[in-house]
Amino acid sequence: MSKFTALLAIRTIFYILPSLLFLAFGTAFPSLAVGVKAQGESAIPSRAGKEKAARVVAVAIFNALLGVALQTGTELLFTEVFHMRSGIKVTASLPTPWGIAKDLLSAFAICGVLHYHIHRYVLHSESSSYLSRWHSTWQHSVRAPYAFVATYDHPICYIPSHWVPTYAPALLFRFHVLTCHLFTALVSLEEALVYSGYSVLPSTIVFPGMARRTNAHFTSKGKGNFGVWVLLDWLSGTTVAGGKDVVDDVGDEMEKHGAARRASGAIENGKGMVEGAKERLSGAETGDRKSKRSERRQMRKESVPSIEGE
Repeated sequence: MSKFTALLAIRTIFYILPSLLFLAFGTAFPSLAVGVKAQGESAIPSRAGKEKAARVVAVAIFNALLGVALQTGTELLFTEVFHMRSGIKVTASLPTPWGIAKDLLSAFAICGVLHYHIHRYVLHSESSSYLSRWHSTWQHSVRAPYAFVATYDHPICYIPSHWVPTYAPALLFRFHVLTCHLFTALVSLEEALVYSGYSVLPSTIVFPGMARRTNAHFTSKGKGNFGVWVLLDWLSGTTVAGGKDVVDDVGDEMEKHGAARRASGAIENGKGMVEGAKERLSGAETGDRKSKRSERRQMRKESVPSIEGE
């Protein structure tokens, strides 16, 4: 029961609560949220309807809790039913920092590879399987992603695409419980930020480019960017080139608010200030030269009478 409580707390603190905060910000302050959303006004969850947003939140939280229940149930299956050792190592001695870092790197690598291949070849299968149709009509019914969309999918799609890649590395390497919980926390935070849809804020500071790539995956209707990390898409040639739709949407928003005109005016003003400074500096130098010549002439005039007087 303590494992369930710990996992529930981690998913709540690092995924559900941040997602709720992002949603509350976009709902309470839509005019502010529009300015920092990659797709502008269309990315505000309430624009798709309150019923749709409520359904997304409910399903997303259900799937997050389903993952916690599945992991806890798997552990109980190992220990209580099959009388095997736990899939997660629980010892009094803590792993070393280097051991934790090494395990985390291995976990992210395996998680990334599994997620990419399942996402591309199962959820976006060209054979139009049940899973690909469910994924299309559930998660991809949302055009502009926001944090809760990370786990919004048909539960049968969520299990192989998100839960399996996250839990598999812990079983494969039999992580220490501390490492397992730390990895779950990092993945939870990654989901909330990468699917946030924000063009600024932590999603592009802590995870550079990842939120933009996820946004491009949705605007391209799943034609590419199947992995969270760019490497596998780049090697496989499935990168959505620059997220063109995202760039177009941002350009439209900038034109709508006259950002381009203001930027052009600022540049012209800057040029004018530089030219004015140059003219003042040139005038000052010319004045200094004239003043020095005048002083020298005055000194020569004053010196002539004194010589004649002698």
